[in-house]
Parts: sequence; structure tokens; C-alpha cells
Amino acid sequence: MTEKIPKGADPELEIYRSVLETPTEFKNGFTGIAVAGAFFCGLLMMPGAIYLSLITGQSIAAAWVTVIIFSEVSRRAMRTVSKQELVILLTVSGAMTVGVGVGLAGGPIAQLIWRQYLIQSDAVRDIGLMGQFPSWWVPDATSEAITERNLLHRAWMIPVVIMLFMHVVGRIKSYTLGYFFFRLTSDVERLPFPFAGIAAQGAMALAESGERHTTWKWRVFSLGAMIGIGFGILQIGVPMVTGTFLNKPIMLIPLPWYDATTLTEGFMPATPTGMVIDLGLIIVGMVVPFWAVMGTLASVILTLVLNPALQFAGILTRWQPGMDTVSTTFNNSIDFWMSFTIGVAGSIAVISIYQSARDLIKKRNEIRARTDEVASNRSIWETPEGRGDFSPWVALIIYAVSSIAVIWLCCLLIPPFPMRIWFLVFFTFLYTPLISYINARLIGIVGQHVDIPFVREAAYILSGSKGVDIWLAPIPIENYGARAQDFRSQELTGTNFWSYVKADCLIVPLIFILSFAFWAFIWKSAAIPSDMFPFAQKMWDLQAKNTVLLYSATLPTEGVKPLFYEALHPEVIGGAFGFGMISFIVLTLFKLPVMAVYGFVQGVGQMPHAFIPIVIGAFIGKYYFHKRFGQKRWLEIAPVLAAGYGTGIGLIALLGVSLNLIIKAISPAPF
Repeated sequence: MTEKIPKGADPELEIYRSVLETPTEFKNGFTGIAVAGAFFCGLLMMPGAIYLSLITGQSIAAAWVTVIIFSEVSRRAMRTVSKQELVILLTVSGAMTVGVGVGLAGGPIAQLIWRQYLIQSDAVRDIGLMGQFPSWWVPDATSEAITERNLLHRAWMIPVVIMLFMHVVGRIKSYTLGYFFFRLTSDVERLPFPFAGIAAQGAMALAESGERHTTWKWRVFSLGAMIGIGFGILQIGVPMVTGTFLNKPIMLIPLPWYDATTLTEGFMPATPTGMVIDLGLIIVGMVVPFWAVMGTLASVILTLVLNPALQFAGILTRWQPGMDTVSTTFNNSIDFWMSFTIGVAGSIAVISIYQSARDLIKKRNEIRARTDEVASNRSIWETPEGRGDFSPWVALIIYAVSSIAVIWLCCLLIPPFPMRIWFLVFFTFLYTPLISYINARLIGIVGQHVDIPFVREAAYILSGSKGVDIWLAPIPIENYGARAQDFRSQELTGTNFWSYVKADCLIVPLIFILSFAFWAFIWKSAAIPSDMFPFAQKMWDLQAKNTVLLYSATLPTEGVKPLFYEALHPEVIGGAFGFGMISFIVLTLFKLPVMAVYGFVQGVGQMPHAFIPIVIGAFIGKYYFHKRFGQKRWLEIAPVLAAGYGTGIGLIALLGVSLNLIIKAISPAPF
């Protein structure tokens, strides 16, 4: 029996919410199993996640591998693992491999490895920033800490301490503000959160594996794992094993993508073409709401059609024949697409704010109209018994206190400039809550997110601050919208929310220590990036160029126009904003799926490589599996299949990394 669709709700969205029934009983999930799982995943899976992110840009499914192992061991020990214990095990083990920035995995120290590359990159050298990065962010490029690839050098002490402080405070802010918006978007507005069922469904499949009669969920999960193992051998197994013995690994499948840009430039000039060959993205396409994918498809087609036309019209002037995907994308961004993306994203932000305000007012009016309610405010914030809720206003107070600590730290790090305090207060207490709510709502509807474009950049430029310090300081500009979905996933499994708080108290110190240890070893063993790490070698160059493009806006110049201002075209921004607004109005008038507009902004002006398999998966899901199983039934099956596939890929990555680390550990060459 599923939840009844409320009066006036959108049936297209409510079907996603009704895939799993919201439980009425909640239990504690933080037990000794979660503690053991955190150490197991951190010690054995984190190095695999690091290598996989550097090679393919993907994250290892370490959480699912851990859950399977613990589930099977417990079953053979005649100890049934509850689904609440499994979802917390998923949480702690998954957190042990998460990283930050440019597709990195492996904990917070991954960011330090990115910094050492950035300050030595060609992009920084070309713009004249060599030696201008503050020591509290990264040691100087000439320091032994960098030249000898040594994370244990004392020059890293201050950057590491600041990172640890921000890691702890960031967790507190994320939990409190994320919880507040979960209460608002899920409990009050009843948004469907189409991706929230993935973790919940997978945990239930594993919980049911110990039953006498294996259910369909376990069979689907096992099928997905077998598919993941088969494809994983070809995609990452062969490169990881051959890379252990050869200077350059053998790749049966092009990583991170197949680049056809130079092959198609004759009839599609200035157009990055190619494809990511990944079955996992096809499975993702089967889960994402169909019309959101169609919006993405429209943006990809628009990009492919417009690029040659814009080049012929003399707008994409920076592109030159022979450029690959990365160079083509960056130069096109400066000439046109960055401005177009700003305009479209701005229209989406306005639309989201409008819809959020409209729906919240509507919900409040519906509750006030009920004669059986005593007070509308009490009805809005009513929660299930035993879920582990606390006052959302207490969450806001904790968020405010922790944010003030971050403001204090920023004042110590950033050189004084006019209105510095008000600048920090604006981002802490206005921008971050606003963008978090917008994204919580978008994720709740279509599983996607959007940022209000270039608010931070504009504020940095208008602040009057000069140099790169303001770009590097931990300015309190975060987006906690995704945490609302995390809470919804836990709710679907019947897990008490305080279990998550206890898990965080374990995760924060453990992940920091292990992240430091593994990154120190891997970086010491080989330069990052290099031929051993194809994804990092390709994408870090593009990321460095985009990063330096922003930094140029606040650099002192002598009559030379900064590159950032060359990338801003007001007429393009205005036209793209109008295009987004008109598209929304037209879709609304004709009662067409508005979520297509949200999907559109995800792909406009971007490389089409990763979107192509997602679109393929969407068509397969819509026109084959929906017809065979029914829409709702397929939405129950697909998340479990995706979880199994991720597990299979993770097993192959684990085997390859184990061999790699053993060889490097016994070889004296790196040291």
C-alpha cells in the first residue's frame, strides 16, 4: 500500500514519491556494524576510490561493496542486519571515499593535491600568478613540500589546520540547514525526490538477502552487479593492471571519453564531439525523469547546431582547427557559452524562486482551510513519531553560530576591503539559505540542481578586493540543498535521524586521518596528474584554465582587459535570460512538462560526451522497460539495478587498486 496522492498534487511527480511507502516506525541504525564498516571501508576502499577518480573521474561504489561483505558475514554468523543498520553502514562507508573538486575522491586532503597542481600549471604561469598564492592556502611552488611531493612537510601545517576547522564546521552547517530544508520540502511541500529511493531500495534488497526466499530485489541487484563486473573489467580493470607494469596503461575503452572533435571539425567546426562509453550513465538515464532528460537533449542539440553557426558568423573566434575537446570547450566558453549559461541559469533561478513561493503559500492555505486542525503552524511542522526530529528553529540557531565562526576566520585571512563584514554576512545569512532552498526543491522535483549564476564572482569583483586571496579564503558560500534528499532516503528506510549524527561524529576524524595518509602515499609514489591518471590529465587542465579565468577578474592590470571581462557579453546574457523565461511560459501555457526547462540548463554549452549515454538510457527506459513492466514498477526496479551495477564496478576497481598498491609498496623507486 502506498501513500495517497494529495488533492491538487502533480500525479507525474507523486508517482516517484509513491515508489516506496513512508514507514511509520523508525529505529536506531548506528551500531558496532557501522563502526567496523567505517574502518573497513576507509582502510581498504579509500585508495581504490582515489585511483578510480584519477583514472576515470568516477567514484568507486565502496559503500555497496562494504554492505555486501558485512551483510553476508552477518548472515553466516546467524545475525540479521536490519535495514536501518545497513543504511547507516552505507552512510559511513560512502563518506569514507567522497572527495572534493574536479572529480576527486578520497576525503578532504584531495583538495591539497589539486592545489599543488594549480600553482604549477601552465594556466597560472601564463597569467602571471606564479608565487602569488598565500602560504595559508598552499606552500610556495619552490618549497620542498611541493618539489619533493611531501604532505608531511611543515609548510602544509597551516593549510591542513584551516581545512580541518572548515571540515568540522561545514558538517555542522550542512546538517542543520539541510535538515531545515528537508522539513520544508518533504514534510510540508511533499516533493517526490525521485533519486531518494536508490539508497533506500538497495538497502532493502540487501536486508532481504538473508530471508529464506530471495526476493526480486536481490535478484535484480545481483544482475546489476554481474553487469558491472563484466563492463568494469574492460573499462578500468585492464588499465589499472597494465598501468602497474607499464609506463603507460593499455585502455580498451577510451578514458575518460572518446574524443572525436578533430575528426568532425571539417563539417562541425568549433564543436566538441565525442562520447563517454559507460553503461552506468545509461542506467542513470533510465532513472532520471524522462522530460528532464529531454530538456538536456534539447540543450545538447542546440549546442551542436549553434557552434558551427556561431563560428561561421565570427562569434567563436578563439577556436582553431586541431583543438581537442578541452581546448574547444574553454575557448567557446569565453566567446559565447559562459554568458549564455549565465542568462539561462538566471532565468531558472527566478522561475524556481517563483514556484517555491507559490507552492508554499498554496500549501499553507490548504492547511488553514482544514477545520480539524487547531493551528496552521503546528500542522505545517508536524512530524512522524520516533523519526528523531527536533525544532527546525534550533537547527537555524546552530547554523547561525557556526557561520559566525567562519566569518571570523575569513576576517583573519582576507586583506581588509570596504564593507568586508557585510559582504560575509550577505553570503552567510542570505545567499546560502536561498540557494540551498532552491536546490532542495529542484532535487525534490527532478533530481537536478542549479546555481544562481556568478553571484559570488560579481560580489568578489564589486567588493574592491585585489589579488587572489578572496578567491581562496573559505567564504561561506555553500549549497546544502542535496542534504534534503539524504534525509528523505533515511526516512524511507525507517532510520532514526540521530543515528546519522552519531555516524558523523565517527566519520569526521576518521576520514581526515585516512585521507591524509593515503594521499601522502599516492602523491609520493607518482606525480599527479600524469599518464597514469588520464582523467586528471585531461580535466585538470580545463579546470585550471576556468579557475584562472575567474581569478583574473580581481588581478591588478595596467591597461589590459582581464580575460574574465572578455568572456562577459551582456547582450548574450540578456537574450539567454529571455529565452529561458519564454520557454517556461510557453511550456506552462500548453501544460507541457516544465521539468524540461530544468534539464535544459544542465547541458547548454557543455561537452555532450556524458549526456549522450544518459539520453540513450532515458529512451530505453521510456519506450521499452516502461512498456514491459509499467512506469511505477520500473521505477522500483531501476534504482536497485543501478546500485548493483555500482557494486560490480567497485569490486573490479578494488582488485586493480590492491595489485597496484602492493607493487608500489614493495618498490623502493618512489622513495
